[in-house]
Amino acid sequence: MKKNMKRRRPLHLATLLLAALSLPPLVDIEMAEARPRTQLPYVINSRQYYPIPSARGFREEGIASWYGPSFHGRRTSNGEIYDMHGMTAAHKILPMNTMLQVKNLENGRSTVVRVNDRGPFIRGRVIDLSLQAAKSLAIVRNGTARVEVVALAEGHAGGPGQPPILHYRDLLSGEFYVQIGAFAKQENATRLQRRFTETGHTTVIQQYLGSTAPLYRVQVYAGRNLSEARRAEQSLLARGYQGAFIIAR
Repeated sequence: MKKNMKRRRPLHLATLLLAALSLPPLVDIEMAEARPRTQLPYVINSRQYYPIPSARGFREEGIASWYGPSFHGRRTSNGEIYDMHGMTAAHKILPMNTMLQVKNLENGRSTVVRVNDRGPFIRGRVIDLSLQAAKSLAIVRNGTARVEVVALAEGHAGGPGQPPILHYRDLLSGEFYVQIGAFAKQENATRLQRRFTETGHTTVIQQYLGSTAPLYRVQVYAGRNLSEARRAEQSLLARGYQGAFIIAR
């Protein structure tokens, strides 16, 4: 990965045609709503996990896919070795090690995974599951399914009539970029990068070793909160970058 700018500058909407704000978002993303207090927690390795019932929760619907043998044994984005038999997943923006409840909306099956990788690098897909997680949701044969993803937090039950006491990171802030292109040839990625850096936007090229050949992904810095990044994403879509989507560092 390389950078042409020392100081990161977010993609300013004033330079990117604000008419994009009327476009629909990439996926249905909303703040997690309070769940019934009678809901039982997930218990994983003797720890209890609950859906986050606050304005800092995260819920989305979209298409899930899975990745397996071609990536088994490679390093994930958080430095772990990918194990396709583990209960893990790749997500574009949620912090590493976030626990997620994933429900297959097509058959009602549900499971819990831990984020340890970035992806899927395809617009319209919201999560890339390990082979084992995909098996638990019965999506291996079809390859994809529409799912609901809800962020979980470790915690313990509160007092009588009180919600659980949870511990979690701010899921709506981070280092957000918008990916605007992916190229097999580095010179094409460099040409697009230069177009944005010349107008003052921090733009990076991230080399990704795919299953067959490397790809060069061009990403524009879009700020430190999700709402700001999503506005930048919409402006880029309006400018004709139809494959644009948000990714987090």
